Amino acid sequence: MALINTIREKSGVAVGLVAVGMLLFIVGGDLVGGKNRLFNRNDQVLGEVAGEKVELNDYNAALEQAKQAFTAQQQRQPDDQALGYLRDQAWNQTIYRMAFKPEWDKLGLTVSDDELVDMVQGDNINPGIKQAFTDKATGQFDKARLIEYLKNLDKLPPENQAAWHNFEANLPAERLANKYNALLKNSVYVTTAEAKRFDTFQNSKASVKYLFVPYGSISDSVVKVTDAQLQAYLDKNKSRYKVEDGRSVEYISVPVVASKEDSAAVKTSIAELATQFASAPVDSLFVSANSEQPYNKAFRTPADLPEELRKQLPLTQGKVYGPYAEAGTYSLYKVTGTGTGKESAARASHILIKADGTTPEAKAAAKAKAQDILNKIKGGADFAALARQFGTDGTKDQGGDLGWFGQGRMVPEFEKAVFGAKAPGLLPNVVETSFGYHVIKITAAPTKQTYQVSEVKKNIAPSDATREAAYAKAQQLKGEATDLESFRKLTTKDKTLVRQEAKNLDRGARSVNNLQNARELVRWAFGFNPDGSETKVGDISDVYEMGDQYVVAALTDERAKGTATVENLRPELSALVRNEEKAKQIIAKLPKAGTLEDMAAKYGSTAQVGTADGIVLGQGSIPNIGFEPIAVGKAFALKPGQKSGAIQGEQGVLVIEAVNVATPPATNPNLKAVQQQLAQQRSQQQDGKIYEAIKAHANVKDNRTKFF
Repeated sequence: MALINTIREKSGVAVGLVAVGMLLFIVGGDLVGGKNRLFNRNDQVLGEVAGEKVELNDYNAALEQAKQAFTAQQQRQPDDQALGYLRDQAWNQTIYRMAFKPEWDKLGLTVSDDELVDMVQGDNINPGIKQAFTDKATGQFDKARLIEYLKNLDKLPPENQAAWHNFEANLPAERLANKYNALLKNSVYVTTAEAKRFDTFQNSKASVKYLFVPYGSISDSVVKVTDAQLQAYLDKNKSRYKVEDGRSVEYISVPVVASKEDSAAVKTSIAELATQFASAPVDSLFVSANSEQPYNKAFRTPADLPEELRKQLPLTQGKVYGPYAEAGTYSLYKVTGTGTGKESAARASHILIKADGTTPEAKAAAKAKAQDILNKIKGGADFAALARQFGTDGTKDQGGDLGWFGQGRMVPEFEKAVFGAKAPGLLPNVVETSFGYHVIKITAAPTKQTYQVSEVKKNIAPSDATREAAYAKAQQLKGEATDLESFRKLTTKDKTLVRQEAKNLDRGARSVNNLQNARELVRWAFGFNPDGSETKVGDISDVYEMGDQYVVAALTDERAKGTATVENLRPELSALVRNEEKAKQIIAKLPKAGTLEDMAAKYGSTAQVGTADGIVLGQGSIPNIGFEPIAVGKAFALKPGQKSGAIQGEQGVLVIEAVNVATPPATNPNLKAVQQQLAQQRSQQQDGKIYEAIKAHANVKDNRTKFF
């Protein structure tokens, strides 16, 4: 209460609730029970930061406060996705607080009461407070409204006062963090030598000739790599393959799909509603009581009606149409009103002939072809058949049918022709638009007729019996899979099953490939079986329900934190080592002397000779080839007319011949501006780099998968 007392002394007011916006930085999630839900262990340690244990109860308190703040701000409870985000943010907040405090203490950083008052109602008000008291209409911070809030803390509900106390407790840490980061940011410095090197990299340009033999010119099948080669490559490049711990799983999904019986039951139900719908005195109430889609009172043109109703045009007021099976639903439609709209709708088919170019000759040829097609149709040829034969857009497979459309949905020239028609039939002339030349047939004359349609829709959803049958099948699969080998045989015995793989899941994963809300599966992979034993490679999971499917999984691999293994990286390492072997073959075959053209001719047809202008030293790319930093560096070390030796590159083997190399002057009058630019860039990156450095030094241990 020190801050509240201090503010009272200085301002004579009581500190009140500062709205939800003040609490945006307080993050967390739902309250988790104090015991491990998997097997009821009494372990209360969530992890460790800088040698200090993170107690589950402390973390839970922050999560619950954050959940309340989220609910107040969003006016809803956080869903699974939001909870996952809030949990991660709460964990990061915990790391930040516990890892940075020793650093603040070493430097003797403190926050005075005067500073805290300043953050609440002084000249440097906390951004969260400003956001909470910013007028949404004007975008201006309303300090008077803040002061009014500050006068009424003691009159507010206890939970609001508790939220303020939590906010108050976090203010010193926020100010200390700002001070600490500012100290490090102010230490950012760019030397003259660094600025000069950067300037040289960005402004040195070269033009080159090159000989290029791509690795793809040699088939992968003729280059074999061994596990020893893969391991040797990995050992040589360990720093590039540092990884966190991970788990790989294979899983089989049993979908819960509505059966024929489920569909028949819904059809019977909606058929019974059809009779009632016809005599319903208030259609909107009937729809609200019986439909799974809200009532819509809008008048619609034929272009906006469901296709089943368009087939029945013109519609009769008071008549019930259906039921129709449409995209997983059964639908009833009742025409409750008719009217005349402002815009017309029509239906047409077309045959589009596009010009092969933009020249007058190409356009004339396209127009002549369209006119010839029009003449054939006038002579009795079938429009749809010619559309399938000559059409050049996506409607050709439908015989050119564009369906119904309203005004404003087609290009002006096309609309003018269609909506100028008075009756169905073939338009007498070819119509030119920006797309080409159109032969057009009006299949439903333009009309301003509109309809008000009430809809009753019932989804064809799986019944409880269907869901239970799918669950029983998943349980049967689990019973048959006693180890990894028997699990993999399940899909050979039942061809309707598909086994999928998810490699190197991380501890915090909340989805597994396209499986959403898969947190329990991930926790199992990193944790324990239901009997309390630790999950090991080859173990089979319980049956997990994920939306409309049941999932059984097998743990297939464990990756420890550190350097990845060959098995984890086999496809990537194989490609890299294979390219190294290909490079050796190419270099051995490549002539050592002669012009680039002579060398390419002697090597064979897969050797390419080309030129590249405007190569920038600092970008490392060669036009038409790609990222080749070694070759680019070699180019700038050559004199005009001088050739390099064979270079093992990223995309293939290259030989570079310099044509021209231009470097910036040794003394750049703008070097000071370059220094300032680089210093600003580094300063902007400091917050993230400081956090990552302190986090790494704190030796963080994250055991959250034991709890959620």
